[in-house]
Amino acid sequence: MNLRPCSTTLLAFAVACGASAAPPPDEPERPDAATVAVESVTVDVPLSLPAQLYVERDALVHARSTGRVEWLGVDLGASVGAGQLHARLESADQEIAAARAEEAHQVALRAAQRQRELSARGVATAADSEQVESALNRAELDRRQARRDLELTRVTAPFGGVVSARYARAGRLVEDGDSLFRVTALAPLMVSVQVPEADAAALAVGSMAEVVGSGGAGKARVVRAGPIVDAASGTREFILQLVDGRGLRPGGSAVVRLGQRRRSALVLPQDAIGAEGLVLVLEDGRATSRAVTFGADLGDGRVEVVSGLSAGERVVRAGR
Repeated sequence: MNLRPCSTTLLAFAVACGASAAPPPDEPERPDAATVAVESVTVDVPLSLPAQLYVERDALVHARSTGRVEWLGVDLGASVGAGQLHARLESADQEIAAARAEEAHQVALRAAQRQRELSARGVATAADSEQVESALNRAELDRRQARRDLELTRVTAPFGGVVSARYARAGRLVEDGDSLFRVTALAPLMVSVQVPEADAAALAVGSMAEVVGSGGAGKARVVRAGPIVDAASGTREFILQLVDGRGLRPGGSAVVRLGQRRRSALVLPQDAIGAEGLVLVLEDGRATSRAVTFGADLGDGRVEVVSGLSAGERVVRAGR
């Protein structure tokens, strides 16, 4: 008796029945691990305040004499040291005047020395000695003035930094007071923020903050605190100095995060955020891309949601 076809038929029937059978009714429903819900929580987050980076040593270098630019020694972006020569204006007249003043001073000095010798021997009057000494003093002043006029034809850096702008052109006539260069020190970087009065009470000199810019980020310390509250804005000014600032430059915009404020916030895990701040929101069983604005990084793998999502909405984790 051959039972093989019968066994095959029974096996196929059993498999078919198992495939169509529903799961036991008491099996709990498991949440979808590929999605995460937007939560509403109470958090302590730092204040995020807009600011602009700056340096206190940032100056225009002006011409201090009238004349043509004979020589240029630096260009835009060049690193310079304090007192380094940037440019030289034509100085022939000043050099001649300085030589004349030097010669006149030597003549007056020799005359004064002779008069002092005569006075020591008692053969010179007090009036003659006074006249000679007065002539020497005038010659000394004239020499100092001539040297000063010559020095003013030299354009130098007021402090170390970089040439952040160059307006001078070789051969051009400049007037006393014309802007020739701009020199900017790259450090220390500073930032000024206006802190609401209610939050300013918790801050003091020495408080630490985070500074985030488009090119990088760094830590900063409060170095000065405004003593009064601005009546128009209800804020106090705080000046911070960066302790480190990777990729931050003077003039750049930044966000300063400092202090702590307790408030309600919507939060989302960072691994649910896609490229360019987009997230996939599960709506009626379909994932829809949505632009979302994010705020503070809470530091525990979660980020604050400012707008674009509501509490309870489910978001597909990035990469799922």
